[in-house]
Amino acid sequence: MTDSSPPIRRLADWDHDELAGLADEYGTPLYVTDLDRVAANYDRIDDAFEGIECMYAAKANTGQAVMRRLLEEGANIECAAAGELHRAVEAGAEPNTLQYTATNPPAKDLDWVVDFWETDAPELTVTIGATDTLDRLEARGYDGRIAIRVNPGIGAGHHEKVATGKDAKFGIPHGDVPEAAADAAERFDLVGLHAHVGSGMLTEEDLHAHRRALERVADAATVVESEQGSGTLDFVDVGGGFGVPYREDEEPLDLDAVAATITETFADVDARLKVEPGRYVVADASLVLTAVNTIKEAPEATVVGVDASLATMIRPAMFDSYHPIRNVSAPQRAAIPASVGGPLCTSADVFCTGRPIAEPRRGDLLAIGNTGAYGIELANQFHSQPKPAEVGLEGGEASVLRGREDYDDLLHHERLR
Repeated sequence: MTDSSPPIRRLADWDHDELAGLADEYGTPLYVTDLDRVAANYDRIDDAFEGIECMYAAKANTGQAVMRRLLEEGANIECAAAGELHRAVEAGAEPNTLQYTATNPPAKDLDWVVDFWETDAPELTVTIGATDTLDRLEARGYDGRIAIRVNPGIGAGHHEKVATGKDAKFGIPHGDVPEAAADAAERFDLVGLHAHVGSGMLTEEDLHAHRRALERVADAATVVESEQGSGTLDFVDVGGGFGVPYREDEEPLDLDAVAATITETFADVDARLKVEPGRYVVADASLVLTAVNTIKEAPEATVVGVDASLATMIRPAMFDSYHPIRNVSAPQRAAIPASVGGPLCTSADVFCTGRPIAEPRRGDLLAIGNTGAYGIELANQFHSQPKPAEVGLEGGEASVLRGREDYDDLLHHERLR
C-alpha cells in the first residue's frame, strides 16, 4: 500500500470534483476523512520502524472508523483518558492490548480504569506520571501492570503548548525514575518506561532535541534494569510526535533516520521498543470543506467569510497553526491576498490572514487541509455552533461517520429549572 501512497499528500492531490460532490450531498462545514490514507500512513511508519512495536496514539483522532481501520492494519492503541479506552474497545480493540497513559487522572477515571482492569483487561498497562498515582491505584485495589512516564527535561515540537518533554505536568524527572521504579516494583508489576518529547517534530532542531531527550530516557532505563534486574522492563515506549509537512514548501520527515536514531540510542537497553504516532497517521487523511458566504474588500486583503469556524477547527486559534487552504471551486483563478474567517464574534476566528488564494467568490467551496489530527477532536459548540458532520472515504465509497448536529442537539443535556 505504501508504494502507491506517497509520504506527502498535498491539498491539491485531492479529487476536487469528488469534494464538490460531497459538499453538495452532505452540506458544509464538513470533515472528509480518507480511511485508506489513514491505513497507508500507518503502514508506512510501521514499515520504517521495523522491529519496534508501532501503536496508535488515540488522542489525535478517536473516530470509531479511524480506530477500526487501524486495528484492521494490526495497530494496538495507546489511550490518554478513560473515555479513549472506552472508545477503543467499542471500535473493536482487544482490552488486554491497550495502554493507558494517565496524566493527573481524575478520580472517576481511575475508578473506571480499575473496574475495567478487574472485569475485562487483566493485562492492561497503566502508565503513571506522578508517584501519588501509585498510591491512588493501590487504594483502589490495583496491583497490575505499571509503566512510568519519564520527564527528560527536554521538549520539542511545533508549539510551546505541545513540547511535553520539558513540562513538569508530564512524567517523573528522569533522575527520580530509578527510585520511583523501585517503589512501583514492590507494589505492582513494573513492565515499562514511557516518554513523549513533543508533537509535530519536523525540523533538524526538533530531531536533535528528540535525540538528547531519548538519551536521558535510555540512561534511566539502563539504571532501572541494573537495579531491578535484567528483564524487569518489558518495554520502553518513546512516544510519538513525528511531524508532517503542513506548509507547502516543507519536506516529509525522514522516518528511516528517526527509526535508526531510536534503535541506536537504546542499543544497550534490553527492553523492546515501542512508538506511538498519532498525528503522522491521521493529519493529511482529513480536510474540512467550507462554503464562502461573504466577501468584503479591506485595505490589506479581501475578507472571506466562510461557514466553518474555530468551533469547527480550533487549531489556528489555539496553536497559531498553519493549514493550507485551496479554492476547490476555481483553483485556476488568479490568487489574491485573502483573510479567511468564520462567523463567530471573536478576532481569533480566522484560518489565515492575507494569504494568496485563488480569488474566492460567494458560493465557492474552500478546502482546509491537514485537519485529521486534533481537528474533529477539538470541535466544540462555542457560540452555539452545532458540531459538523464527517464523511469517510474507503474503497472508493463515501459514508457518514458522524452526523451533523442541529440546534436541538445544543440543548440535549440542559435542563431548565
